Amino acid sequence: MSGWSLRLARPEDAEQMPEIEAAAGKLFDNVEGLSGLAGSHTVPVERLKRFIRKGHCLVSHVGERMAGFLVNEPFNRELHIWEFDTHPDFQRRGIGAGLMRACQIDARNSGFRAITLTTFLDVPWNAPFYEKLGFEEVTALDAHPRLAGELAVEADYGLPADRRCAMIHFLD
Repeated sequence: MSGWSLRLARPEDAEQMPEIEAAAGKLFDNVEGLSGLAGSHTVPVERLKRFIRKGHCLVSHVGERMAGFLVNEPFNRELHIWEFDTHPDFQRRGIGAGLMRACQIDARNSGFRAITLTTFLDVPWNAPFYEKLGFEEVTALDAHPRLAGELAVEADYGLPADRRCAMIHFLD
């Protein structure tokens, strides 16, 4: 963890998150068929603050600058990740993986059964990245109606349904 730190997010951290989300979203402009989709509509600050108040969101810093964040929300015994970004200036330093591992530890210690998220199947820093951290694709969406519903909402917002998936990481 040399050179960066992480901690639980505070409501005032929400002000910096949309800038990081937008910057990270610009990386999708280089992915065929996804230009302009990610990062153009960031999570509203008030919504971020609501998630943060629930107590499981994380931020990372390099010096005084926020480098990344992970925003999630409890759903019964699962913790769902809504947004997870590392600013491009700080990528490939292990910060994103560190945030995810810290989320997994917090979720396990808090009694959650699993962590869920939705993501792109074919973008290297999406599903393949999460697979390395213990996530697996949810293929039986009828058994996970909340995740099926989230994918349907994303499709309504213009995300290509054939390139999206839900993933789950079961906590031991």
